[in-house]
Amino acid sequence: MDFDVIVLGGGTSGSRIAAGLAEAGRAVGLVECRAVGGDRIRERGAALQQAAERGDPWSRAVALRDLAGHPPRMPAGVTVLDGIGQVAGPGVVRVFGPEDAAAHGCRDLVVATGSEPLLPVVPGLLDVPTWTTGEALAQAGVPRRLVVLGDDPEGCELAQIYATYGSHVTLVTDEPRLLPREAPFTGELLAEILRRTGVRVLTDVRPAQADLTDLGVRLLLSDGTDLIADRLLLAAGRRPRTSGLGLEHLGVTTLEADVRCRVLDGVWAAGSVTGHRHASLEQSRVVLDNLLGLDRTADYRALPRTVQTSPPVWAAGAAPSEALTTAGRDLSATVRAALSPGVVGRVELYADARRGVLAGAAAVGPGAPDWMAEIALAIRAELPVAALADVVRAVPTYGEAIEPSLRELAR
Repeated sequence: MDFDVIVLGGGTSGSRIAAGLAEAGRAVGLVECRAVGGDRIRERGAALQQAAERGDPWSRAVALRDLAGHPPRMPAGVTVLDGIGQVAGPGVVRVFGPEDAAAHGCRDLVVATGSEPLLPVVPGLLDVPTWTTGEALAQAGVPRRLVVLGDDPEGCELAQIYATYGSHVTLVTDEPRLLPREAPFTGELLAEILRRTGVRVLTDVRPAQADLTDLGVRLLLSDGTDLIADRLLLAAGRRPRTSGLGLEHLGVTTLEADVRCRVLDGVWAAGSVTGHRHASLEQSRVVLDNLLGLDRTADYRALPRTVQTSPPVWAAGAAPSEALTTAGRDLSATVRAALSPGVVGRVELYADARRGVLAGAAAVGPGAPDWMAEIALAIRAELPVAALADVVRAVPTYGEAIEPSLRELAR
């Protein structure tokens, strides 16, 4: 069977591209061996987090999680090919299904196979019970003791969720602080948030040995600490899922996409398979528009990076550096915080003083991804700091903390 476009991978990026092409009248083959829509880690995690915030019982949280993970409905024009796709040559994809294999032709190919968890190099790890983040979000019960290896956003979120529902959770990272590539205050506040929930946070320490004992999983750390758990949750990063795709038949040894998300003529890539972890929506739009004849390039300057804990962490654009001017405020200085005792949070803005525009920003606080959206727009549109400082924000809101920081940068 021939298609206008074949999409390898039905996760977030692949399903969006397939649906958009079908709505524009293209014949699309969507190759996926699991559920269309992918693991839906962000959606299922958010459902559990919101249930935990409300104090819902675990049974109710699981029901909401499963509802959020329901596969999206594909429009007419998308043929879902159940199986594993492998490129057999230019314009040809072979799909190995549950019962047989079939070759399909296409004019364009989109690689959207996502990413897979990195397996930490720990002696004995393969012999003990572990979860990936996707598996941890599909469990019917709550483990009594959980050790999270790594500080990926999903690992931090799951650590808080399971701790809220009664697990004894320890998070272990070999980094000196959480979120080492973001503004220092974000990792410091995130660690405080997790500890407030009951999570034991151990930084600058590595797992040295894992063993299965009568008491459970024994994890020895590099500083001599012994931990006992029922499960280990792997949250130490992800890598693009490209193995076994047959890309070598196209002369592709490394999947590298240009600013139009094009790998080579007739071959495109989108989502975490490209190595851009937070660019799924942006790249989906870019690939879709280019396949529909519109010339569009990807803009990664202001893509939000979030940790959906309670409260959440948000960042966009550049992290602080000596080349940028920094201004910030704690949320405690706002009227809204005075009405909500115990709120943890801060906002920082990073400006290119020579050009008078924002280059980046970070925030921690209740609803931060919502009230920081204007800053993402300002970074992308390169709006003048002076103009942003003149905007009047509603009171009482946590967004009040943005205004004095902008005025300071404008001066």
